[in-house]
Amino acid sequence: MQGDGIHSGMIKSNNTTRSSGRRGLRAMAAAALLCAVVSGCGEQFQKGYILPPGALEQIPIGASQDQVLIVMGTPSTVATLNGEVFYYISQRTERPIMFMNDKIVDQRVIAIYFDRNRQVRRLANYGLKDGKIFDFISRTTPTSGQEINYVAPLFKALNIGQSSN
Repeated sequence: MQGDGIHSGMIKSNNTTRSSGRRGLRAMAAAALLCAVVSGCGEQFQKGYILPPGALEQIPIGASQDQVLIVMGTPSTVATLNGEVFYYISQRTERPIMFMNDKIVDQRVIAIYFDRNRQVRRLANYGLKDGKIFDFISRTTPTSGQEINYVAPLFKALNIGQSSN
């Protein structure tokens, strides 16, 4: 009988070790799952126009408005500034951790300016550089005039409801 008691005690001790090992494994798996859910893999979101690769290179100065529509598609908005201007507006954001606010990574306004004959006279790819509106094609910062008066509010409209840090 004594031998049976010792043997039973060993089995109980072994089961206790197994169950505490399982609990530890389950706790580690739950913690890993929680970290994966909370941190995510960093989601990225594209809002607005998605510029096809090489699209701007397919639009030479002097191209027709119809040619622009074929390559770029319908503009986000159109304005009249000494001829028509097509604006294609986009914004990229990312969320590094699930359930947190999106952070703006990049925002662009592609402007295609036409003369009175509906031919491309200029292209601009506006974005923010050092907090200022910058044309990445001409490598200049517009400072005044109708052009900046129209483009600046587009960037402000993109930031509505967004945190900028």
